[in-house]
Amino acid sequence: MPHFLLTVCRPNGFIHSDVLDELAIQAIDKVNDDMVAAGVRVFVGGLKPTSESVTIQLQTDGEMVKSEGSVLKGDVYADGLWVLDCANQEEAVKWGRKAGAACRSAIEVRPFY
Repeated sequence: MPHFLLTVCRPNGFIHSDVLDELAIQAIDKVNDDMVAAGVRVFVGGLKPTSESVTIQLQTDGEMVKSEGSVLKGDVYADGLWVLDCANQEEAVKWGRKAGAACRSAIEVRPFY
């Protein structure tokens, strides 16, 4: 079965405690439990802030240079993810809708090669 990456997308400056109350935490736990019960969850993980990221970039001379922070610059960041084993993208999107409702956020659903 194909694998799909579901990414929790948050706006920069997002403060978890302002949005993720006890009801949200319970809803996220339920989505995780439902994914396990359905046999689709391969992996799940929350990510620490991008301020704790390290980027390693290839330079034109072939050297790999390390720098502090995320390589991705923009208005949103990846806050967490699931890897799911679903029959098709339609099934993955259904899980994405449930995950987004629980996390109170946008979810990107993306297939693996």
